Amino acid sequence: MNDMNELKKIVIDEGRQYVWTGLQKASVDEWHWSSGDPVLYQNWTTGQPNNGHECAVMKNGEWRDRSCSESRHFICNNMNTGLVFVNQTMKWRDAQSYCRQNHIDLVSVRNQNESQQVQKFINDSHISGDVWIGLFRDSWQWSDQSNSSFRYWRSDEPSNDGNCAAIIHLAPRDWNDVPCSNQNPFVCHEDKLILIRENLTWSEALRYCRQNHVDLVSVHSEEIQRRVMNVVKQASTEEVWLGLRHSCTVGLWFWVSGQTVCYQNWAIDDSDKCESAVRSGAVQSGGDQRWISFPETDRLNFICTRNEE
Repeated sequence: MNDMNELKKIVIDEGRQYVWTGLQKASVDEWHWSSGDPVLYQNWTTGQPNNGHECAVMKNGEWRDRSCSESRHFICNNMNTGLVFVNQTMKWRDAQSYCRQNHIDLVSVRNQNESQQVQKFINDSHISGDVWIGLFRDSWQWSDQSNSSFRYWRSDEPSNDGNCAAIIHLAPRDWNDVPCSNQNPFVCHEDKLILIRENLTWSEALRYCRQNHVDLVSVHSEEIQRRVMNVVKQASTEEVWLGLRHSCTVGLWFWVSGQTVCYQNWAIDDSDKCESAVRSGAVQSGGDQRWISFPETDRLNFICTRNEE
């Protein structure tokens, strides 16, 4: 949504109806979590999915496919309060929009532990019937091969008018599917971050980034953390090096780019273990993608910046 808000500032009325995005329809339908996480864990009811529908509900701990146009109660994720039951019935996309505007997103059920937590929440809240979860399927893919499942379709779209997605320039600048042969203005982007899927020590990763790009990434704002979250999901290691270093001499973390560590996103900070190896900072490639302190001699993937901040 942050990217979409930036695009809304750029996309203006130039006398044309549409502006191209990098989203194109492919030949294979895939299931996605609304949050963008890959679907590694599945818990379908026996015989499901079987109806060719594109959205999913949860009931008695198991999933069923349903038409996205049906109205259901739903559960959102909230940063502060955890799970939130919304006692209104909405279509799946309307429920998704409601969760994103008022909380974080429709709930993800990415593993057995989360499945048990959601089912306990349903039982404790005395919720009857099935509820929307953040699981949907489509065949739309981004041209940069990213696995982002963010969608911003206009109501009742896509409607099979075409195989490419464009932004309608009029407010609220949502998306429509149109023929790829149409000629429209377009928006380009260059990702400032690049994931290197080689397993190097922190010092080796730093040297690699400075020789081949600019530097190991410094995450000194929530905006950069979101960029990191977009690229880190493709990593082949569970953690990925950042340009974050700890000094036992002064007892402080610092970024290799020189910025002080004001913004923080720690899951585990055990940098007080100064009797052991020098520790550096990494980010989780899955889960909540928070930061963890590791001995600098561990070998992980890493993220380089491609340009000066």
